[in-house]
Formats: sequence, structure tokens, C-alpha cells
Amino acid sequence: MKISTGAEFYDNDETFLAYTKRRQQKENANDTIEKPAILQLLGDVTDANILDLGCGNAGFGVELLEQGCFSYTGVDGSINMINAAQQQLSTYPNAGVIHEPMEHYTPPRDKYDLVTARLSLHYIEDLASIFIKVNQALKPEGRFVFSVEHPVITSTLQPSALRTNWTVDNYFFTGFRQQHWMGGYVQKYHRTLEEYFSLMQQSGFTVTNLTEACPQKEHFDSAETYERRMRIPLFLLMSGVKNR
Repeated sequence: MKISTGAEFYDNDETFLAYTKRRQQKENANDTIEKPAILQLLGDVTDANILDLGCGNAGFGVELLEQGCFSYTGVDGSINMINAAQQQLSTYPNAGVIHEPMEHYTPPRDKYDLVTARLSLHYIEDLASIFIKVNQALKPEGRFVFSVEHPVITSTLQPSALRTNWTVDNYFFTGFRQQHWMGGYVQKYHRTLEEYFSLMQQSGFTVTNLTEACPQKEHFDSAETYERRMRIPLFLLMSGVKNR
């Protein structure tokens, strides 16, 4: 049984197609819960130089550019994602992507006003080094905003399915997990909420916001889906400012 890294997982063509179809599903959790929450944390991005770690197909980058950011750079380890991102960004002169796993990528120092990472950091084993490099890449008082799968989800990863109940176990046993998802096995890393918070502080950030992305009814057409999503947090989001 092969257990793939995040980048390897999405470079399986069948998995990539399944993921693309999944993201197009009506009322998927990313679009109805995580996206509104992270947009609220980001606020105004006008004239910002933005680095996006684990950019995927850069659909988020297009939105940031349309909102007026000055430049957008995406980083991703999956060639399938990079190819899709290049197509999405082809008409934007101040945008580009870099094909490299984020754990191997060292960004230029003091360049960015904002660094984002949407649902990509739970694939990373050594998160401390990522946070330190993010801090170094930011201008003074630059911002770091990220989202991850909520620790109550990553503690006891279950096969992807429409669930009406959840198991939370081994919460304080942090570290490696494997998940059977979309026909394959992918490696993830579980951390407690406290660990994410502490890593931010230890890496030179002042944490300014923490949210568990409570679902908002206006983003759902189905009352049944909304009520089911209210039962357990799916995402954890944090934002921080680089210390002077």
C-alpha cells in the first residue's frame, strides 16, 4: 500500500480528476465554510504582494488579483496543480507559480505583505521551519493567514464519506496520520490547536485572530446540509502579524 505525500497524491491523474469534481460539488465545505472565513480574515488586499503556499490550481490567486493585490506568487509541489494554475493565471502579468514542495522552498526575505496557506499545512511534517521562513519572507508587520483541517478531524482521520457522526480520539498523540481518501492513501500530520498557536508565537508572530469557521446560514441552500455542518468544526484558521 503506497502512502503518498500531498504533492504525490494530487499527481495521480485519477485522484486529481476526482478532486476537481469534488471541488465542483454544490455546497462543498471548502466554498461554503472555509473560504468565507479566510476572506474575512484577509480583509483588504489592495496593492499587497502575496505569497500563497500550497496554491493548488491558483483559483484563489485569481480572486486575490481581481480584488486588487499588486502581485501573486503561488508555490505547489504538484505538477498537475501547477499546470492548472498556469492556465488560470495566464492573463495576469504580475502573477506566477513555482513548482516546488513548500518544505523545500525558501522565499526571498522581506518581500511580501501577506502570506497565505489554505488547507495545505496539515500535509507538512516540519511546520516550524515553514513558519520561520514565512516570517522571514514578510515585510515588517506583514501578515500570515492560514487554514488547516481542524484538529478534531485530523486526530482520527476517517475515510471520506457523508457522515452523521464523528470519532475524536488520540487527540494529544500528535504527528503522522494516514487517510484513505478519493481512492488512495495520503499522509497528513495532526497537531493540537495549542500547538498551532504556540508555533506561531515561537516563529515571531503575534496571533491576531483564531477562528473555527462556524458555518453561516447564508452560504447554504440546503437547511439539512447547514444543520449537519453545525455539528462539528471542520477547519481551523489563524492570522498573525510579524513582530517588529
